[in-house]
Amino acid sequence: MRFEERLNNGARELLLDDVKRRISQTWSEIDHPRPTEPELTAETKSVLSTQLPETGWGDRITLEVASKVLDQSLAQSRPRFLAYIGSSGLEIGAVADFLAASYDFNLAIDSKAASLLEQQTARWLGQFVGFHNAEGLFTSGGTVSNLTALAAARQRVDPDARKLGNSKKLTVYCSVESHYSNTRAVELLGLGSNSMRAIGVDGNRRMRTDLLRAQIQQDLADGFTPMAIIATAGTTLTGAVDPMSQIADLADEFGVWLHVDGAYGAPAAGTLTGAALFAGIDRAHSVTIDAHKWMFVPKACSVLLVQDLSVLQSTFGHDEAYMPHDTQAANPVDLTLEYSRPLRALKLWMALAAFGAEGFRAALESNLDLAQYCYSIASSRGNFRVLDNRPQLSVVPIQLQHADSAKTSKLNQLLTEAVVQDGRFFLSEAQIDGETWLRPCFTNFRTTREDVDDLFEVLEEVAKSINL
Repeated sequence: MRFEERLNNGARELLLDDVKRRISQTWSEIDHPRPTEPELTAETKSVLSTQLPETGWGDRITLEVASKVLDQSLAQSRPRFLAYIGSSGLEIGAVADFLAASYDFNLAIDSKAASLLEQQTARWLGQFVGFHNAEGLFTSGGTVSNLTALAAARQRVDPDARKLGNSKKLTVYCSVESHYSNTRAVELLGLGSNSMRAIGVDGNRRMRTDLLRAQIQQDLADGFTPMAIIATAGTTLTGAVDPMSQIADLADEFGVWLHVDGAYGAPAAGTLTGAALFAGIDRAHSVTIDAHKWMFVPKACSVLLVQDLSVLQSTFGHDEAYMPHDTQAANPVDLTLEYSRPLRALKLWMALAAFGAEGFRAALESNLDLAQYCYSIASSRGNFRVLDNRPQLSVVPIQLQHADSAKTSKLNQLLTEAVVQDGRFFLSEAQIDGETWLRPCFTNFRTTREDVDDLFEVLEEVAKSINL
């Protein structure tokens, strides 16, 4: 099939009709749990092992094959996907992706209305979480957003690093349960992972500010330059939110860049239930939020919010002959790590415009309620164990107990594997204080209390098949 044939005999319209039918069916199915995961068939494996076709299959046959491939893949948007930190694939976000890809914007340069839309979306998100006067840009994910923030933090304390390389002994501070993307960032910036200072946590698994202060003071005495403090707004392991006000006090006292890694949890700052946990977020220099996690839109849609875009221009700005520099305003490419950058903001803009802050707040509150409900059920059952403190956000570590406590971790590892194999739910495990726990996480607006009830029934049922 040649490109010009896509217009023959109404082929494009027929393709769109076919897409509409398939998407409508997919959306209807994703609203409800499957009784089991579909088998990856021999036919699909065979198709995915073929060589590059010399003569194309045609767009509609290709669409049919692609639909089968996707249906036999693991979709995080289903209501009983409770592993990791999943996403929901909100429908209007999927529509936005289709529109943005059809126009195929590149936000490396000013794209007129599209660039204004990105700026407005960042402001809206900042307003929602209480990071006032926010400016920001959209990236592919939390890893790139965190890397961008830490690059700006380095530029602030070592402005010659772009030309001369790192000339100071820099240190970065985070809790022992912060996300590994931050370690990856300091490695990529050439600081080395030894520059990371992992600070211990309290009984709520929040960074201890007394230990943070002591570490900063020790590093200063030893000739190091503190570069950044990373406060985690919702750890991946347990959903803990570091005490941002106290951390901000230390950042101000020692003149250190404060970055909030809220890739997962920061949206809860926009709820009545969770807002108090995030007091002080507006004192940060930068905040990462992955809207494709707990703002429910499809991947990829991460946002780095800052108080002042000029810090990003000093970090990434350049003057090349092939880029226009005929105005005082910076090109978007002078503010980001990326050159070619799609309009990722459209999906969040359309979702916020369609549902408003109230709609998002209600969905987030529902997830917070499910976490408390899950914790209460596990607490009431004599054969389940929970952490000492109730969930701060929507991660709920639970542990099925074995009569022989030495076998409990192995039991939960095998139970996780068996539940995934069973197919009615998808769970992941977590290592907490050297023990294996089940780790349901509620970040899907489709998940209900009935799903939580059924989770425990499935766990009890599947556990009976495990001989240990």
